[in-house]
Amino acid sequence: MTEFVSITIPKGDIIAMGPEGVRAPDHPIIPFIAGDGIGPEVWEATRRVLDAAVKAAYGDARAVAWCEIFAGAKALEKYGEGALLPAETIAAIRRFRVVIKGPLTTPVGGGFRSVNVAMRLALDLYAGVRPVRHVPGTASPMKHPENVDLVIFRENTEDVYVGAEWPAHSTEAAEILACVNARLAEEKRDPLAMDSGVGIKPMSEKGSKRLIRAAFEYALKNGRPSVTLVHKGNIMKHTEGAFMRWGYELAREEYAGRVVTEAEAKGSAVIVKDRIADAMFQDLILSPENHSVLAAPNLNGDYLSDAAAALVGGLGLSPGANIGDEAAVFEAVHGAAPDIAGKDLANPASLILSGCNMLEYIGWDEAAHAASTGLNSAIAAGEMTGDLAKWVPGAKSLSCSAFAEAVRRRIKISD
Repeated sequence: MTEFVSITIPKGDIIAMGPEGVRAPDHPIIPFIAGDGIGPEVWEATRRVLDAAVKAAYGDARAVAWCEIFAGAKALEKYGEGALLPAETIAAIRRFRVVIKGPLTTPVGGGFRSVNVAMRLALDLYAGVRPVRHVPGTASPMKHPENVDLVIFRENTEDVYVGAEWPAHSTEAAEILACVNARLAEEKRDPLAMDSGVGIKPMSEKGSKRLIRAAFEYALKNGRPSVTLVHKGNIMKHTEGAFMRWGYELAREEYAGRVVTEAEAKGSAVIVKDRIADAMFQDLILSPENHSVLAAPNLNGDYLSDAAAALVGGLGLSPGANIGDEAAVFEAVHGAAPDIAGKDLANPASLILSGCNMLEYIGWDEAAHAASTGLNSAIAAGEMTGDLAKWVPGAKSLSCSAFAEAVRRRIKISD
């Protein structure tokens, strides 16, 4: 049993994860990372909503034992210089399995490209999962935002986010370019410019297939009609093109009869299809109703997630999760917004909705429904934070804490 030095473990039980799924006890220990900037404010608002929803759904029979763990600026204060993502934090996530976190920043010179990316890699959280749907009562640039109902599965551990780069004119870049140009000469192709910066874009069969497998499983479990593989395989034939081919191969070999191509569409089988990335961005705007689950490599998935969120009101209404085989981290997907930190102006909806998804993930569907219904009801009544209210005529602009209270008042269990 791991001993923790700077983390206080509350009384409770550990969530189990394995091939048979997620099994949550009645009093699970769930770590939280409050986050940087507005993180502590949106986390406190979220905690109040989630606790109220669990209480409404289960009375005293169930409750979450919250356990604070540390990353980002607060970790630096607690563990010292360089400890943006302490080993103790990673150990706690591995032990307790399911975590919720606010936004994190990466200080200049911190040693990571991103604390968030480092966490995903350390824990092998290979599936970035972003549900995108319209909340009635919020503004949208779409004429029919209700047609947007997507779940995006983004591969989290490969692509340019973990690839290596070397700057133009460096010895390393020159060595690689010389090697590549020698091969291109053999193939009678034009050489690459020797004053180029060089980057490596790794995409593996294993990494691609496990992400696409997670998308297929989600679609089958949740009655989603299709999975669209989004790629730029017309240009990058052996990375993104392979992602697409591996997806179709997976459908044939592991999901025969349950996942079929558009040409084979029949009955209740999930349809697998593919779209070139630029065409997919067009489809998001013109015909989002033709897509249900998207599966994409890391970079495409990053672009698509934020673009889709913009169609339904922005990142402030967008939940997110990073999920692996042994851990899951649910998070706000917006930034830390240090300019408004401490002013009670932040919008906690993204983290609240991520908390709803977390409750669903551990099987507490009634509590998840109570919390999401409370949030939807508050917004439908015109009660929302200022970033949303400014676009909605007649809406009442609330502080972060007041919005949380408005949601809490509307939490109830349906008959």
